[in-house]
Amino acid sequence: MKREYFTHRSSFLNREMHLLIYGDKGLPLLVFPAQDSTCKNFEDVGMIDTISSFIESGQIQVFTVDTVDKESWSDFSGDKAHRGYIQEQYYHYIVDEVYPILIERNTTDRLPVTVGCSLGATHAGIVALRRPDLFDGCIAMSGIYDATYFTGGWMNSNWYDNSPVHFLQNMPMNHHYIDLYNQRSLIFCVGQGAWEADCIRTLLMMASIFKTKGIKAWCDFWGYDVSHDWDWWKKQLRYFLPKVLDRSAFANN
Repeated sequence: MKREYFTHRSSFLNREMHLLIYGDKGLPLLVFPAQDSTCKNFEDVGMIDTISSFIESGQIQVFTVDTVDKESWSDFSGDKAHRGYIQEQYYHYIVDEVYPILIERNTTDRLPVTVGCSLGATHAGIVALRRPDLFDGCIAMSGIYDATYFTGGWMNSNWYDNSPVHFLQNMPMNHHYIDLYNQRSLIFCVGQGAWEADCIRTLLMMASIFKTKGIKAWCDFWGYDVSHDWDWWKKQLRYFLPKVLDRSAFANN
């Protein structure tokens, strides 16, 4: 398959950032790596191999990004306000700097779908839910959607904007994003096995909010043997990819 390694400077983060692009056509996937990882994460753990048939057949084009998690979500001993600021700058890096590159490099007219596992799923959910005008949905596997989990309960405006259980809960019922959400493929998945307890807790919160707001997101709880692990995320991604490729199949779930 075609593979391109791309380096560019982010004005929001004031540093060099990197992208890996796999394939040259198809539905664009914007992939966030697992916690503290780089754009090479999906390749290193075998996720790109897992979905290679979709790439080689031209059904998807995959864009993987770096993170700055070590300065934001993962810096538990750091200043909480600064950590939130870094995360917000990262969000703007994605939508204002990566997004135009993705749109320029992709030859389809389809909006991208965000993808991620663990903290990557948190990023994927945040971006897709904050900008449904730019993204066609998400495949978020085993994420935590309550930012206060990472801040010991502390909150400010930056963390609020990156905490889906908070900004969705307070979204007015007549907000135009709700109609947009219902035109998107919003998939949130979690296992019910080892190391998934907090992911289950926040996805149950999300499912309740979606139901209250009339948002037709797909919250899928897999079995009690399904752990917080790459082997299961590989199976989940191969299961859900055909659903976002065939919008009618998703609508039936």
